Amino acid sequence: MDFQLNPEQRDIRELARRFADREIAPRAAEADRAKRFPTEVHERALELGLLGINLPEAVGGGGLGCLELVLVTEAFCRGCLGIGTALCVNALATEPIAIAGSEAQRSHYLGRAAAGALASFALTEPGAGSDVAGIRTRAERVQDGYLLTGSKLWISNASLAEFFVVFAKTDPAAGARGMTAFIVPRDSAGLSVGEPLGKLGQNAAPTAEVFLENVFVPEDHRLGEEGSGFALAMQTFDHSRPMVAAFGVGLIERCVDESLAYATQRNSMGRPLIEHQAIAHKLAEMRMKLEAARLLTYQSAWRVDQGKPNTVQASIAKAFAADAAMWAATEAVQIFGGMGYSTEYPVEKLFRDAKVLQIYEGTSEIQRNIIAREMQRA
Repeated sequence: MDFQLNPEQRDIRELARRFADREIAPRAAEADRAKRFPTEVHERALELGLLGINLPEAVGGGGLGCLELVLVTEAFCRGCLGIGTALCVNALATEPIAIAGSEAQRSHYLGRAAAGALASFALTEPGAGSDVAGIRTRAERVQDGYLLTGSKLWISNASLAEFFVVFAKTDPAAGARGMTAFIVPRDSAGLSVGEPLGKLGQNAAPTAEVFLENVFVPEDHRLGEEGSGFALAMQTFDHSRPMVAAFGVGLIERCVDESLAYATQRNSMGRPLIEHQAIAHKLAEMRMKLEAARLLTYQSAWRVDQGKPNTVQASIAKAFAADAAMWAATEAVQIFGGMGYSTEYPVEKLFRDAKVLQIYEGTSEIQRNIIAREMQRA
């Protein structure tokens, strides 16, 4: 068993870390305050080949795997979870096309993504979050295609997306088996995007509502067969959850860095904070959770690249990293004391950014349901 990264992976990690230190971290606080995604960072990351690294070389991507995507994601989100999320979440929208798309769909839409186009994965609805099968958006068959009607909520990068992967019910009576996925261009008549939603954290990563009013989608924009949408969404999550777990790993590492620096410099009762056992143990526990989250995340990504089932491993990694990130951010604020509650220091932002990791891409509770279900099947 080899735990070492190969030379190419080490180079990718170091390039991503240098980029995050130079381009992402210095913009983090202002992007959060302004609630704006700095598009110039996207352009520079694209120029360096740090975006679309997991897309096929045939369409202009990097031709690399899930582990390389995780390495870049971890580095970006150490710099800023909001900016890092906006940069990396394209992989969630392109994965269904990579899995189920026709050759023409992959060539056109994955090619656009490799060239820098942003896309959105549109599944969540006002009444259907954890209950994926409960979506109500309809896809009614008409001549040469479908008419889509409904709305989506909390759609990442919706305000910037050039196309959407939209999940809708082609057969509402069939439950999960009645769901189908479609590629919907941004300029489709009847599709509109609301203003970015106000949020607790990750303010640099825009999320918005998407409205579909009799949007015509040609039949050749359907992904896979009718009724295959639920299975496609679940397969997509198996591939994307290692990336989301890496969101948490990056944030935990930033918590360690900030807390260690502060505890070393700040004196209390005549000695540095780190010399007080109560603080030292918090830092040690933070480091332990970082190492565990990273190993679980890398393992789940490695299994994707090896073509091995990773449903359990992806859920374990996502749940552990998300819960550990929220814990680490809480402890970071505690280590900073009153200063941790101040916007003058970065840990209050880490705290606000961390919470949603336990909610999106399947809540921590849903991940435990998945793990328990798979244990019963074993």
